[in-house]
Amino acid sequence: MVKEKINEKSEKIKKKGRWGFVVGAIFVLSLAILVSNMTLFAYNTKSCDCKDSRKYTGIVEDCCCDYETVESLNKEVLNPLLQELVTTPFFRYFKVKLWCDCPFWLDDGMCHLRDCSVCECPDNEFPEPFKKPIQNKLSSDDLICQEGKPEATVDRTLDNKDFRGWVVVDNPWTNDDETDNGEMTYVNLQLNPERYTGYAGPSARRIWDAIYTENCPKYPSGEFCQEKRVLYKLISGLHSSISVHIGAEYLLDEASNLWGQNLELLDERVLRYPDRVRNLYFTFLFVLRAVTKATNYLEHAEYNTGNPAEDLKTQSLIRQLLYNPKLQAACPLPFDEAKLWQGQSGPELKQQIQKQFRNISALMDCVGCEKCRLWGKLQVLGLGTALKILFSVDGQNNVAQPLQRNEVIALVNLLNRLSESIKFVDEMGPTVEMTMKNRVSALGGHNNIWKRLFSLVVGPR
Repeated sequence: MVKEKINEKSEKIKKKGRWGFVVGAIFVLSLAILVSNMTLFAYNTKSCDCKDSRKYTGIVEDCCCDYETVESLNKEVLNPLLQELVTTPFFRYFKVKLWCDCPFWLDDGMCHLRDCSVCECPDNEFPEPFKKPIQNKLSSDDLICQEGKPEATVDRTLDNKDFRGWVVVDNPWTNDDETDNGEMTYVNLQLNPERYTGYAGPSARRIWDAIYTENCPKYPSGEFCQEKRVLYKLISGLHSSISVHIGAEYLLDEASNLWGQNLELLDERVLRYPDRVRNLYFTFLFVLRAVTKATNYLEHAEYNTGNPAEDLKTQSLIRQLLYNPKLQAACPLPFDEAKLWQGQSGPELKQQIQKQFRNISALMDCVGCEKCRLWGKLQVLGLGTALKILFSVDGQNNVAQPLQRNEVIALVNLLNRLSESIKFVDEMGPTVEMTMKNRVSALGGHNNIWKRLFSLVVGPR
């Protein structure tokens, strides 16, 4: 009897000791989780300083430049020039048809989130030469935004001045009727940045599903001819760039209007998929090749906004971009378009791919977020302009049709968006990947500790 009481008391002491250990362990564990979560997303300088941590090396597939050259040229030359160029009055304003019915399915209606809306230009903001050839000066810092009705009245007529560059002609690769000015409005791109808008769910997924499944499916490598591979990679690269911009400027807290980087989204949508990153680089080089091929045209174009000082600056920046010695020495031919459309089936294949890209262009009218529709139309027109420059050529390999002003604006702004994405992936990619690995490791460690605690309390099975 006495022995039983002693054993019972001993067991109580053991249980009390065990629970004391568990409570102490939980406290220590909670403290460890708190500290680790605070440091998970800290900037890991060691991972970025490592010279051998470069993930993408060698020649960019189907291109003529390597990853290291692209990254250094973009950081030192292209990105600084493009960042300055897109803020000039000429490249700041884009003419767009925002109010169109979706030609493929019943419209879901426009998104009502605050960040989905587009601020249109009032009549007195965008350059007079964009409307008619009258010399009115536009202030370089005149960034007035008109709040109110989306049907803001603007003079949408085009410049009728006799200049060989700025003609009114449809792009054979895109769907919009650029000659129909009655539906057009001007938008200040500096006031409507491409970033997170909250547009997601079935409506957004349906757009991308239609683009990929119906217009540029990913064939098995053996069945994937180079021309079709180009179209797929262009769309994939553009998709990656859009995702990078959403993740790089994300609404972290709507209540306080706090914006910042969503590293988890960047990893989930782009960085953990090497082919998406590679396609981003490919699209950048493809568009860069289109710009360099159009050198003679772009150099002599008239960048007239009615502000002589700003217009001279624009011309100077364009020449710096086209004739940069570092670019010409390191990557003189970013992409070799002469390899495509060879053989008897070349013309037929080009028509097929052109039709597919026109369908992709038409799908932009189905985007249910106004700001997403704006940037979708601009960047698809930019890609269509690059395709027009490289593939709609005459017997001497010259562009068969002259470029119109809106095409040049879209082309340069697209190149800038891709440049920003390349820069962000180059600078932040290793940090994001290391952060995600640390997070997975930390969560794995936490799970193991909880399992041990559970076995201590419940006992072995």
